[in-house]
Amino acid sequence: LVMREQLYVEIARLSGTSGFSIMFKEMLPNLAPYIGASLVGSVASAILASVGLEALGLGPFDSPTLGMTIYWNIQFSSILHGMWWWFGPPILVLAMIFVGLFLITAGLDEWSNPRLRKRV
Repeated sequence: LVMREQLYVEIARLSGTSGFSIMFKEMLPNLAPYIGASLVGSVASAILASVGLEALGLGPFDSPTLGMTIYWNIQFSSILHGMWWWFGPPILVLAMIFVGLFLITAGLDEWSNPRLRKRV
């Protein structure tokens, strides 16, 4: 809504450019970093939801996933039996995935927001 009232959009509108052309040529390139950051956040949420449901036993039993690995570790009490090496790597991989997605989102935010950019 704020972008629609920018000066360059008004100039394009006054020059007779169609609404779709203004949207795709003027507004969409400025929205791309925000859309990318939102997409990365949505991917992280989808991964978390999928792994969470699988860790509760609500996933497919025939495919080996991180969530099902955690589920079977919980079922067989691998932590209580001292077998941390069955439980640790899936948690570590998930942590690395989420840290990587967070760093991508932070980089996109810093790239798109001039107030967050570091001055050299």
